[in-house]
Amino acid sequence: MLLWHTLSTYFRARLGGRVQKIPLDAGSRCPNRDGTLSRAGCIFCNEQGSGSGLGKQGVDIPSQWRLWQEKYARTEDSRRFIAYLQSFSNTYGPPGRLRRLLSEVARLPGNLGVSVGTRPDCLDEEKLDILAACPLPEVWLELGLQSAHDATLERINRHHSRMDAERAVRAAAARGLKVCGHLMAGLPGEDADAFLRSVRWAAALPLAGIKLHSVYVCAGTELARQYASGTYTPLTKAAYVEMLASALPLLPARMVVHRLTGDPAPGELLAPDWTPDKRGVLTTLHRNMHRRGLWQGCRADARQGRPLWFGR
Repeated sequence: MLLWHTLSTYFRARLGGRVQKIPLDAGSRCPNRDGTLSRAGCIFCNEQGSGSGLGKQGVDIPSQWRLWQEKYARTEDSRRFIAYLQSFSNTYGPPGRLRRLLSEVARLPGNLGVSVGTRPDCLDEEKLDILAACPLPEVWLELGLQSAHDATLERINRHHSRMDAERAVRAAAARGLKVCGHLMAGLPGEDADAFLRSVRWAAALPLAGIKLHSVYVCAGTELARQYASGTYTPLTKAAYVEMLASALPLLPARMVVHRLTGDPAPGELLAPDWTPDKRGVLTTLHRNMHRRGLWQGCRADARQGRPLWFGR
């Protein structure tokens, strides 16, 4: 019995079967690393911009696509695929680059869609129009919102504001784009109440989807230095599960939950050590919510009962 609207449930209804997102590194950059805003980056971000780093290694997008398709085909050849432009800020740079990038992704064999990861301040009307014109059946814009609190955004060296995020979400949604907002639990200086205020803020925006995950400490980051000095303490597994159990009931029932756990690259994780146990986190969360009679939207727009589209 599902208690939240999973991405797999959404894809089965929308595209008729299991869909795998293939992470692609398009060699994109970030204004928070190239000196436009900063050279330090966000305090939690690794050198690959939360991606594979294959683009920097000179592996082109079609080759990355084939590599991942072949890997997944070995375990389930009936799986369908969409492209995920994951690394760094994929709408950063001139509009022509974004247009060429989407055109290349649209030509990938067997590709049913694209998720474009970026920052709220790397979008303008022309780029949003380019995204809205993408001919693929499924198009998502994934925006790193992280927090509703400007003090936190400054503390983590984000270099955009809450208002920037709101403008970007509303402008994208006005063009019919599906927007997935990313929020992080356990950011420096934030407690559970601060995180839940961010969740309520996101719930009031025209988001079609959301990604939630706890902060984890990657080697080589500013957060790693804070962790080593004792000035940052990651969340415990129990604390994070409790935050999720409080957050999901606040979200609109039709909002697609793309992710509830982080996914550090091999060899980079310093803490907390429970982060890779994705199954354990989700199992504990499900038990917690089931025991308490909670489901996504039960404190929002689905107070009368668990929606049928969650499955039985």
